[in-house]
Amino acid sequence: MTSQTHNSLPAAAILAERRRSGTQGARLPPSLRPLDAAAALAVQALVSEQLGDKIVAWKCGLPVDGQPVLAPIYAGTVCSGGACAAWVRGGQVRVEPELAFVLAQNLPARSSPYSAAEIDAAIGGTYLALELIDSRYSEPDEAGFIENLADGLLNQGLYLGPRVDAEAAHAAAELAIRISIATQETNQLSGRHPAVHPRAPLYWLAEFLRAAGQGLQAGQAVITGSYAGSFGLPVAQDIAIRYGDLGELAVRFSPR
Repeated sequence: MTSQTHNSLPAAAILAERRRSGTQGARLPPSLRPLDAAAALAVQALVSEQLGDKIVAWKCGLPVDGQPVLAPIYAGTVCSGGACAAWVRGGQVRVEPELAFVLAQNLPARSSPYSAAEIDAAIGGTYLALELIDSRYSEPDEAGFIENLADGLLNQGLYLGPRVDAEAAHAAAELAIRISIATQETNQLSGRHPAVHPRAPLYWLAEFLRAAGQGLQAGQAVITGSYAGSFGLPVAQDIAIRYGDLGELAVRFSPR
């Protein structure tokens, strides 16, 4: 066992405990910090083991400077139906407006790559979604990409909204994101998918997990990037977010 592998266990214990309690803290001690993406993903996997919560979704993006962009999302952090409990910072819940592709078929590990057509055929539905953003570090910008990868890339959960037309969503490189909060003035953002093609990161993730011997499972949701960065939303207020012509998501947050 290398020292880097050995250090994954205490690093994961720190991050898992902060996830359970909703606390933030300093960066990992220098001796526990992962040195590369492989070590960061080992910490991710150990956090999942220690939490003991089912992985029901993934966040992903196209690789950045050759580094993989992915993180598991756990059952206890996914909500739908208009109400969502989340960790609150400064009176707000930070979110990213995304599309979620929910699989109806398994995409298991196998020897040959998946084609885009096979992955498309495995999608059971496309949904409006909000990624819930939070970090286990009090200063995530100081941690850098590898340490944030170990911590799940600032994910705290997922809100699943209504199902939308799959073909329209498939082509939705740009979406106007309109945010309405109770009686406040409506805010509109010019949304653009970071990968242009909303399913492109899903294709990458399916191949990455296949090659790693993991795969994706029916029922799992995959989010693939924010149309409008991240922004804060208040708790205890009715919020509606319109995704261009695709549809509208309604949510009311409460403290976890």
